[in-house]
Amino acid sequence: MTIEQFWRLIDQARAEVVDTTDADAVADRAAALLATRPVAEIVAAQRPLDELLAVAYRARLWAAAYLINDGCSDDGFDYFRGWLIAQGREVFERVVAEPDRLAELPAVQAAAQDQVLLEAESVLAVPWEAHQTATGQDMPPPRVSVQLPELDRTVRIDDERSHRQHLPRLAELFLD
Repeated sequence: MTIEQFWRLIDQARAEVVDTTDADAVADRAAALLATRPVAEIVAAQRPLDELLAVAYRARLWAAAYLINDGCSDDGFDYFRGWLIAQGREVFERVVAEPDRLAELPAVQAAAQDQVLLEAESVLAVPWEAHQTATGQDMPPPRVSVQLPELDRTVRIDDERSHRQHLPRLAELFLD
């Protein structure tokens, strides 16, 4: 499965759920759709998911997740990137290129008001859930792992001054 095919899966899932802001519903629908495909394709879906997680592994995005979720561990950043994938390709690409654009999203603005966590661990399990549904068995381990890039050390993930410098619109929403 290619990244393009994976995005089509996410797009189809988003088109078929009632509330596209519900990342868990998007993940559940994507897993159900994927479960109808050949087992080899289900297993192959893990690779583009891992590649998207690696593409989004950026210090400024992690700092944004830290601001939005009032803290962000390693696992929390994984779950935040899962939430971001569930928002669809256009949002994902725009935000990965410029994390401060998260401030434009209604869900992020609502999170600033309501202190809601933006996480979706369920997105990370889409291939696994689909494999479980299709075969009744656990998914085999990946043959090749995707390497994460080095983080930009000039961005401090947990530092208010760095947030204000690198993410001014998000800082205005969450710090002021």
